Amino acid sequence: MSINPEILNKLTTILGKEYVFIDEQTRNNYGHDETEDLVFPPHVVVKPANALEIAEVLKLANEYKIPTTPIGARTGLSGGALSIYGGIGLSLERLNKIIEIDEKNLQVVVEPAVITQVLKEAVADKGLFYPVDPSSMGSCFIGGNIAENSGGARAVKYGVTKDYVLNLEVVLPDGNIIWTGANTLKNSTGYNLTQLMVGSEGTLGVITKIVLKLLPKNNFNILMLVPFYNANEACEAVSAIFRAGIFPSALEFMERDAIDWTMKFVEGINVQVKDDINAHLLIEVDGNYPEILLQEAEKIMNVVEQFEIDDILFADTDEQKNMLWKMRRSVAEAVKGNSVYKEEDTVVPRFELPKLLEGIKIIGKKYGFKSVCYGHDGDGNLHVNIIKGDMSEDNWKTQVPLGIREIFELTVSLKGTLSGEHGIGLVQKNYMDIAFTKAHLEIMESIKRVFDPNNILNPGKIFPDDLI
Repeated sequence: MSINPEILNKLTTILGKEYVFIDEQTRNNYGHDETEDLVFPPHVVVKPANALEIAEVLKLANEYKIPTTPIGARTGLSGGALSIYGGIGLSLERLNKIIEIDEKNLQVVVEPAVITQVLKEAVADKGLFYPVDPSSMGSCFIGGNIAENSGGARAVKYGVTKDYVLNLEVVLPDGNIIWTGANTLKNSTGYNLTQLMVGSEGTLGVITKIVLKLLPKNNFNILMLVPFYNANEACEAVSAIFRAGIFPSALEFMERDAIDWTMKFVEGINVQVKDDINAHLLIEVDGNYPEILLQEAEKIMNVVEQFEIDDILFADTDEQKNMLWKMRRSVAEAVKGNSVYKEEDTVVPRFELPKLLEGIKIIGKKYGFKSVCYGHDGDGNLHVNIIKGDMSEDNWKTQVPLGIREIFELTVSLKGTLSGEHGIGLVQKNYMDIAFTKAHLEIMESIKRVFDPNNILNPGKIFPDDLI
C-alpha cells in the first residue's frame, strides 16, 4: 500500500521529521543492496534510534498492514534488504553502539548497526577475538550477519555467526519487545528462540541488541598460497588436509579467473601466476605456539605435495599477508567489475567439492554460460559466479535460471544445500523446493505466521511464490 499523509504524520510524530524520508534519492539509495542490479525503493525510509521507536513503527505498520523491510548496511547478496512491496524501509543505522565489552565473561553487547570489523578491532584491543569475518566485514553490520547467519574465511575452524550469539533483544511485528535467551553459555530452558532468529532474514522480528560470545585472541599465524595445475585437485586436497589431522583456521579456494580479475580490477595486489596454474588454495593456521604452527604447516605441505602443484608462497610479513587476504576478499568486487553476473552460494560436504566443481562446469557448457568459482572450501562453501559475458539477453533470462536449478539439484544430490552464508532472500526463494518438501516449507511458513500473522515484516522473502 502507499504511504498516505496520515501515516507520514504518525511516523513523524514517532521519529521526528529529520528521520523520515520520502525524497526519491534517499528511497532509491535504500532500495538496493549488492544483489545484482536490483532496485526496489521503499515508499518511505525511517531511521529509528532505539527499540522503543522501532516498536512504535511496527505497531503502526501492523495496524495498517504496511510492508516493512529492515535495512542494514545493504551489503547482502540475496536481496534480503530489498523493499519489493514498497512500504516502510526500516533503516537500523542509528543503532550503532558497542554497549559493553565484558572482559570477565568474554562477552560483548552491541547494537545491530555496529560494523563487523569495528567490533573485531574493539575486542582485539582487549585481547579478545570475535572470529566471524565475512568478506564485507569492513562495511557490513553485525545485525545483518545475524539475519543471514554469516560465515567467512575462518568459519572452518571457529564456526559461523550462530555459534557466538547468546541472547537477542528483538522487537516483534506487533511491537512487543522480548529477550530471546540468556547471557549464558548453556541454556536448556524452553524453545531456542535465539537460534530461530539467527538466519531468519528479518522475517520474524527486528533485532535491536545482541549478546555475543568472545574467545581469547591468538597471537600467531602462518599463511600460505598453494598453486594447483588442476582445479579439481585443489578441491580434492581440501578433504585430504583434514583427513591428515590438520584443522586450518582458514582454507580458501580461488579459480584462476578469480585471481586474474582481482589483480586487474583491484589495486595493490601482485601475485605471480604461471600460465598453466588453474586454481589456488589460501591456507592459514593460527594459535599461540609458533613451533606447533610450523609443524602443522609442514604437514599441510606434505599433503598438497601429493598433487600437481607449483611452488608454495609463504607470506613472510604482515604486509604480504594483508595483500593475500585483500586478494581473496576482493574477488566478488572484481567479478562485479568485470561483467553482469549472478552469484550462487552452494555448500556441500568437503569431500564432494570436486564433484560439485566439475558438475558446475558441465552445466555451464550445457546452458552456454561461464562461471568463476571461489569460496570457503574448508567448510564446503563454494561461491558460483555465473558470468553474462556475451550471452544474449534472452538466454540470460531463460537459460541461466534453468542452469541454476540444475546446479542446486546437483548440490542437494551431494547432500548439500542452497546457501551456506548469503541466505535465501528474494533471488533464491523459488529454488527452495529443491532442498525442502512441501511439508518442510509449510512448517516454516506456519512459524512465520505465528510471529507475523499480518505478513508485514520483510514479506516476499525465503518462501517460494506459490507458497506464501
